[in-house]
Amino acid sequence: MSAPERIPPRSVTSVELLTDGELTVRGRIREASNAALFCTVAYEGREASCVYKPVAGERPLWDFPDGTLAQREVAAYEVSEATGWGLVPPTVLRDGPYGEGMVQLWIEATPEAELLALVDGEDPEPGWKAIGFAEVGEGKTALLVHADDERLRRMAVLDAVINNADRKGGHLLPTEGGHLYGIDHGVTFNVDNKLRTLLWGWAGEPLAEEAVDVLGALREGLKEGGDLAVRLTGLITAAELEATRARVAALVTSGKHPEPSGEWPAIPWPPV
Repeated sequence: MSAPERIPPRSVTSVELLTDGELTVRGRIREASNAALFCTVAYEGREASCVYKPVAGERPLWDFPDGTLAQREVAAYEVSEATGWGLVPPTVLRDGPYGEGMVQLWIEATPEAELLALVDGEDPEPGWKAIGFAEVGEGKTALLVHADDERLRRMAVLDAVINNADRKGGHLLPTEGGHLYGIDHGVTFNVDNKLRTLLWGWAGEPLAEEAVDVLGALREGLKEGGDLAVRLTGLITAAELEATRARVAALVTSGKHPEPSGEWPAIPWPPV
């Protein structure tokens, strides 16, 4: 008997598989703060690994409406697809063994890829961007840096658009093929500025030309009746959709990467 076909990330068939396939729970991802189940999904002889986060397993948050994290994960995928960068693995909202939830294609990360580091000194080496100083024990500090990498820069733009409140190092998944994915987008799209990220290295710097073009396309898609606006309707509230439009417009107007607001911790904890 031949092995099930493995579906590559970002393909249309991946979305079909996640949406229509039979979902089988294989185990629980215990380090996750909300219920996250490792599953396989099979459809017409094809099979892939995935993550299933049922709405029923979400812990209440004081600053987000209850039972909305799964929808926000799907909304982040929709925005990612609209950029053309494919930064979020295929993600759908569907029914499962424990009720409605988010189902996302599992991504095998390459652990050897170095995107973050702690270094001595006050300035980063060439090819790196400074995030800030971190305590490393015994009263010592080290400079936390991230790679000056086009893939991370794109991720920083996406996070600014979706108002990501939790961009940790562990949420960055580089693959053997050189692609970079971001995961865990439940705390996004808040109407208040809650951007918390490790990707502050470009703060205040001009946006790359490709980012300006992408943001212009997003602004069009987010207009009333626009393709992206229609896809986001029902996943986030009308006020959150309007706030997303405002963030995109502000980025286009400034032409720069955002800077920490000072009203909210700029770096998530723990950072990894």
